[in-house]
Amino acid sequence: MVMPVLVPALVPVLVGVSAVVSVPVSAGSAVAAPAEGLRGDLPAYRTAAGARPVRGTGSPSGAPLLAPGAYTDSLARGDEKYYAVHLDAKSGAYLSAVAAPRPGTEVTDHTDSLKVSIRDADGNTCSPGGSTAFHGRGMAYPIADYATRRIDGPRTNCQQAGTYYFVVKRVGVGKADADGAGRWPVELRHQREPGLTGSPPAQPGPGTWSTTAPVPLTGGTKKDTEGGTGFNDATPIGKGVWQDRIRPGETRFYRVPVDWGQQLNVSVELGAGKLVGGEGGSGSGTGSRPGVVAGSRLVASALGLGVYNPARGPVSGTRFVPYDGKPAAVRLFTAPVAYGNRYNATAPVSAMRFAGSYYLAVSLHPDAAKYFKDGAPVTLRVDPTGRPQPGPDYREKATDFSVTPQERVAADDGMSVQQAAHHGALRMVGYGGISTGAVLLLALGVWTVVARWKGGRA
Repeated sequence: MVMPVLVPALVPVLVGVSAVVSVPVSAGSAVAAPAEGLRGDLPAYRTAAGARPVRGTGSPSGAPLLAPGAYTDSLARGDEKYYAVHLDAKSGAYLSAVAAPRPGTEVTDHTDSLKVSIRDADGNTCSPGGSTAFHGRGMAYPIADYATRRIDGPRTNCQQAGTYYFVVKRVGVGKADADGAGRWPVELRHQREPGLTGSPPAQPGPGTWSTTAPVPLTGGTKKDTEGGTGFNDATPIGKGVWQDRIRPGETRFYRVPVDWGQQLNVSVELGAGKLVGGEGGSGSGTGSRPGVVAGSRLVASALGLGVYNPARGPVSGTRFVPYDGKPAAVRLFTAPVAYGNRYNATAPVSAMRFAGSYYLAVSLHPDAAKYFKDGAPVTLRVDPTGRPQPGPDYREKATDFSVTPQERVAADDGMSVQQAAHHGALRMVGYGGISTGAVLLLALGVWTVVARWKGGRA
């Protein structure tokens, strides 16, 4: 007598509860939504939330002060701007500049460039500084470099506490922009690296790590992702095979946690394409740019990959590979992350000087439109190889230059730590809702049976 009464009462209500709680459980999914960047205009570089606008000066006099944080300005052709920074005698400083001309802006390879340096009050440079230029056969994409003031090693200059100057210069051909047209938006960032409690680790000796790149990562299910517009909204990705879509003329950013002792092995692949409108194409690839010869199937610089360290210093300048409709790939294998790499004269090794988020900037040349009208499939094979090692003994926590286990786990799911925590909370709410609902419904069923039993007795 009990079962026929209890089961019909519970089943429909349980189904309803399941339908209600299924929405929050899946709300934190790592599966990317359809790419917004594939509709409308190409997205511009997104600056950091809370970045303060400043206006650099043409000389040290009156230069605006940059405390640790993010700032925005702009550069006309030929501009050289000064920014003041107050540095102590116990920590290193990294000052970076990102020039982000909008997609479609005219740029000239090798000559349109960005130069940065740190100088003391007497005008002496504190380090060689950085210089980066475009290499995409006329394609505009974000470029970045940094200048450093180190407190370690056999150095005698720029070691005292005081006021220094971050100098940013835009180099290019032609006259300066008198009317302000053609200005580049620029994002500036001041990062502080704490000093060490003891002697700094030595530079890794020759032959202490493998320079032979392993084969790209294979196997497993491809995970969906959607790259960001720059460093600030770069999408977290970890070990695995990832797929995205990118439009001609677009650059997408991803960030990968790489810990002390690890090497980054990455391969970015452009899938097969079909000529739009027949031989020679009907898109922009018809000889209007230096990347393509009219009537040719070849896009000489189609797929580009640039890699940056946590202070936005280039590990590898953006390198482009040609494309003719068949799958193409650009690959990079880095040195292992080590504090002592900063003493290495080889730039790609020197840049691998601290743990943290390393950035992948993937670009697709506008002339690839002759093969991809609405977006091209790209595959990223990401493999941070090697076991994480203990880092140096910083005097205090170096948030920008470290990797936590939570970051690695979250990145493997394509999420930040905050997103992963939110996802877990929603999942627990969903499970809690199911459990609570089941208990209440069971109590209701028992109450119903008891009530009917009592009624029968009466």
